[in-house]
Amino acid sequence: METKHLFKFSGYTIIIDSLDCVALDQKYVINTISPNSYGISSHDPEMDFALKNSDFLTLDGVYFGLLTFLKFRQRISRITGWDTFQFLSKKMNEKCGKVFFLGSNELTLQKITEHYKRDFPNITVGTFAPPYRDKFSDAENAEMHKAINAFAPDVLFIGLTAPKQEKWSVQNKNFVNVNIIATIGNVFDWYADNQKRPSAFWQKIGLEWLIRIIYRPEIFRRNIYNQLIFFTHLLRVLFIRKENIKLPL
Repeated sequence: METKHLFKFSGYTIIIDSLDCVALDQKYVINTISPNSYGISSHDPEMDFALKNSDFLTLDGVYFGLLTFLKFRQRISRITGWDTFQFLSKKMNEKCGKVFFLGSNELTLQKITEHYKRDFPNITVGTFAPPYRDKFSDAENAEMHKAINAFAPDVLFIGLTAPKQEKWSVQNKNFVNVNIIATIGNVFDWYADNQKRPSAFWQKIGLEWLIRIIYRPEIFRRNIYNQLIFFTHLLRVLFIRKENIKLPL
């Protein structure tokens, strides 16, 4: 682990510039940090534990970078779930590796497998569609462990939606025979062409979230509370100097 490429504060370990600092032959969990995931973690202890016990966090939400820059003068590059997916897929294609997709449904996983054979022909692909639950039972977790371990992948991509995927990745890390565990959420639907991702223009100017809301307004209703928590905490951290005030960040 190359620490010069990492920035650590308040229990978070964030990749500054590139996923090249991640050794692919060791067991690591890669999760993402964003205003929404931070907001969830502020009132969900399991999510807070998952983010702070991830081996690496990527900045999949440009506005979380405001905190590190304004408070610490540390610039951090945005590395989205899609970036993580592409980076690891290309690495696995180069080494003729094995990749496992956990999440979504059978039809989506079938589309992903077909597209993967086209884009990354040297990779062997495994999949498992778990039941739709807010929380899995011990028996359901055991079934997932069994499927993953029988395949023995190099990389496990998880698409279970937040915060379930982040929690699962950390809680089940030691039960699966895999090196890299990466949560990539909506990438499953984008790669399967179930949903359209906003264009590169909106991504570059940091307004991808706005276009996603236009496509899917339920995202705004679901996430706005947690995002407001983040921005409220950010303002307090930046402008309140009293030592007796303890904030999550």
